[in-house]
Amino acid sequence: MSEHFGTLSDGTPIERWTLERAGVRVRILSYGGIVQSVQVPDRQGQAADVVLGFADLDGYVEHPGPYFGALVGRYANRIAGGRFPLDGRTYELARNNGPNSLHGGERGFDKRVWEVTPVEHGVRLSRVSPHGEEGFPGRLEVSATYRLDATGALRISYEAATDAPTVVNLTNHSYWNLSGTGTAGGHALRIAAGRYTPVDADLIPTGIASVEGTRFDFRTERKTGAGYDHNFVLDKGLTGTPEEVAELYDPASGRVLTVSTTEPGLQLYTADHLDEPFAPGDGIALETQAFPDSPNRPEFPSTVLRPGEVYRSETVYGFSNR
Repeated sequence: MSEHFGTLSDGTPIERWTLERAGVRVRILSYGGIVQSVQVPDRQGQAADVVLGFADLDGYVEHPGPYFGALVGRYANRIAGGRFPLDGRTYELARNNGPNSLHGGERGFDKRVWEVTPVEHGVRLSRVSPHGEEGFPGRLEVSATYRLDATGALRISYEAATDAPTVVNLTNHSYWNLSGTGTAGGHALRIAAGRYTPVDADLIPTGIASVEGTRFDFRTERKTGAGYDHNFVLDKGLTGTPEEVAELYDPASGRVLTVSTTEPGLQLYTADHLDEPFAPGDGIALETQAFPDSPNRPEFPSTVLRPGEVYRSETVYGFSNR
């Protein structure tokens, strides 16, 4: 089911699509592929919206920086120096995060209007990113399919194909607050990762290190706290089908979020820099992804996509109660 959600300044109409199944209701925007709301019941059966977002289109246009609920690309996370080498050539990107390129540049996928078509229990968003968009090479045909399965889990499946060698790393940037209100600071988190990527002052990875004995050890469930904007090296690595890698739990409501993915990395961001109408710590982002700055780090899993290949990635957000 779709409805008009607003109009951009250039006159482009934006649609909102509603998916409902197994007691879960999800709303998706054609603007930015944004997950606007996810309503799930608590242990008492009371539903609440568990992602941060806005009631109208203006909210998203006026507050682009946090990437609320957005489909992020062409390259999620940071690329150091806003450049990367590929096949003997260096590509210069938009630098929109200090010296670095972040989440696809000045006008990444989160600020584009997507074509939406209904599919069984979901919607398929698609667009063509032209060669040179934000500095990235190759004409990229990309799609993201959002579905609710029989259990009410939200499945996001990405595909992309290119006509020239390029790099691709797509994710969803929802901020989760399982209580539906206030802070997410009391949530408990588990991540199946024995390693993470330490970062420098610009949040660029400096290598790979063990979580043992550090504040990055979430192998056993514990409260998150603040001060995280780091990539975790998932124990399972890159897989052909989604495997469970994280669980977020809100003791107050009983709601549980499980994250399963094909991706090798998970970015934990505790939203320490949110501002009005939200506050620091109001949500927790769990961004399934390739590693930050992989195009400049040959020792990291490759994000190169070549003609004739198909980029595929899938992440599943499951909901339950304790």
